Amino acid sequence: MKMNQFLRLALVTCATTITIGMGLWGQTPTVNASSSSYKTVSTTAIKKTPYHKSSTKGAVYNASHTKKVANLKTYPYTTWYATAKVTLKHGSSKALYYKVKNGSGTVSGIVWHKYLKAGTSPFGLKYAKSAVALDVNTNNNVWTKNANTARPIASLSKLMTLYLVRQKISQGKGTWSSKVTTSNAGLKKLGKSNVFGGFKFNHNSYTVRQLYLAGLIESSNNAAIALGQWVAGGSTPAYNKKFIGMMNNQAKEWGLKHSSFVSASGMEQNSLAPYGYSIGASKNANYVSASDIAQISRHFVVDYNDILTDASVKSMKVDGQTLHNYNNLLPGRKYYQKSLNVDGLKTGYTDPAGYCFVGTGRKSGHDRIITVVLHDENEFTETRSLMNYVYNQNLA
Repeated sequence: MKMNQFLRLALVTCATTITIGMGLWGQTPTVNASSSSYKTVSTTAIKKTPYHKSSTKGAVYNASHTKKVANLKTYPYTTWYATAKVTLKHGSSKALYYKVKNGSGTVSGIVWHKYLKAGTSPFGLKYAKSAVALDVNTNNNVWTKNANTARPIASLSKLMTLYLVRQKISQGKGTWSSKVTTSNAGLKKLGKSNVFGGFKFNHNSYTVRQLYLAGLIESSNNAAIALGQWVAGGSTPAYNKKFIGMMNNQAKEWGLKHSSFVSASGMEQNSLAPYGYSIGASKNANYVSASDIAQISRHFVVDYNDILTDASVKSMKVDGQTLHNYNNLLPGRKYYQKSLNVDGLKTGYTDPAGYCFVGTGRKSGHDRIITVVLHDENEFTETRSLMNYVYNQNLA
């Protein structure tokens, strides 16, 4: 985690006048170096009481106030639990501090009382730039953060692509066994890329089912593009452009107002250009809001519920190649929590998009929820926190 740096206060030994950083009473007093140390006057135990930061100022210090343990602004949604009142003397002044510890017990120390406010911290996500929690049953967003701001979404784009694959099959225009042409040199080159690859086109055709699994589980970019061309009725870059038009038309049909697609895979135009799949669009990336992604995901889960079976596969082989699912909230993975029953849905990452994740699960006695976090740094921990908050507050 990109959290706190440990900083030491300067201990000045010469008998000159120095300026102390933030004073006991929020001022910047000048004192003599001989009186610059903090002394504990008294410590009184209190009943464990929740507090949270009152502003962006302040810090947690060690018990002797010689070392800064953490800046409060780096813990915007943390509840601190006070167990004692501590009076410190600094020079001729006295001040009240609270002895505190965060809920996980990883950070503890003393905080000046004016920097804390009574009560538990309001819930929020520190890293995600946009986020949504959607109740699938009611189709209501039960928690949001910048929900309608369109952002690059990387491989979350594949949910729209794969939905349109399922739609074509359900309309009787293809089957799982239909053959998809994969002979395009650009797509074969893309599959071998160390950065954008993941499923190699070792043959000139694969079944729809094989490419669907490669696109969903491994997040194969060339598989998504090839499937898009198949949906559009051909196997050349011209059909890729036609398919992207179909993606945008579907978004409009659903009434999505913050969605614009230029890529079937979620790769940016400048990354697709070397493989012959940039469509020359004015926008470099797919821009979709968290709320719109939640709606696309809901349509998928409601219309083709078996996606949850496929999306919960942690790994499998197709054409002798291992498809790895990067969803770390699945059973046996690092961030798994049994009570959340997470069984999907899709990860994504590019430099412009950051880490993106659509999660879904259904806690016993509650509705299924879909969560979306965009441009995150800790997409799984924040998704898990969001899911727990929704269920603990009985929002779904």
